[in-house]
Amino acid sequence: MNPLIKTTQRVADYGEVLTPPHIVKAMLDLVAQEADRIDSRFLEPACGTGNFLIEVLQRKLRVVEKRYRRSQLDYERYAVVAVSSLYGIDILEDNAEECRQCLYETFDAAYTALYGDKTKTACRESVRYLLKRNIVHGDALSLQTVGENPQPIVFGEWSLVNGSLLKRRDFAFHEMVQQASMRELPLFSDLGEEVFIPEPVKEYPPVHFLELAHAFADEL
Repeated sequence: MNPLIKTTQRVADYGEVLTPPHIVKAMLDLVAQEADRIDSRFLEPACGTGNFLIEVLQRKLRVVEKRYRRSQLDYERYAVVAVSSLYGIDILEDNAEECRQCLYETFDAAYTALYGDKTKTACRESVRYLLKRNIVHGDALSLQTVGENPQPIVFGEWSLVNGSLLKRRDFAFHEMVQQASMRELPLFSDLGEEVFIPEPVKEYPPVHFLELAHAFADEL
């Protein structure tokens, strides 16, 4: 059985071929400085089961552990920030769900290995909520969700403020892509150049990082 192909029919219908781990690692090594930065944001528009995002999360969590393992609260805070920085879209619902689950298991394995029975349910719930929001069953070409009632894809930007609070701002993905393309300006620049700065469609009051699932329970 080919581990890079789920079924030949999926290859024919969707061109689905999973990227092998050694290629994932080699590609991310080319942007290692960003992949190792806890709050750097990554979007995979055809995320599949999460091969790239899992590797990015593993790298980020190693940095979090190295810096903050002596303080469980600090580790939890920055591990949640690391998860919040990852975004994915996949046209196949089972892929999106598997990606969420694999990312959660990656976080949970690292978290449990460090703190055992001192781990917190609230931290796990925050991570599950973020993955539900950030990994979307959608079409990166139409820029909409997939289902009976397609909607424009909206991503939340999560920024750490005032210690343990996360500030959420929602952005319409189609506006970010279309306006950036029309203006021919990059979304990000490390060279001091002019960049396109999108406007959020909605902003929320800051929420403690351990209370995300409770604060946004109506979305689950």
